[in-house]
Amino acid sequence: MTSTTTGTIKRIMDRGFGFISASDGTEYFFHHSACTQTPFNSMREGDSVTFTLADGPKGPRAENVSLA
Repeated sequence: MTSTTTGTIKRIMDRGFGFISASDGTEYFFHHSACTQTPFNSMREGDSVTFTLADGPKGPRAENVSLA
C-alpha cells in the first residue's frame, strides 16, 4: 500500500509519535522517524501535512510526513 495523501496533525505525543487525521477522516499513526523535510519537534497539532500510506506492524501508518 503506497499512496500520497493530505491531512492534519491531530495529536502529538511527547514520546516521539503522533496521529494524523487524513482528509477522508481516517486516523493514522506516525513516528518521529517518518518525518521528512520538517523536524518532528517543529510540527504542531493542527498543521496540514502530506504523507505516504504504508503497512506497519499494527496496520496502516503514515510515512514521509512533511508540512503541506
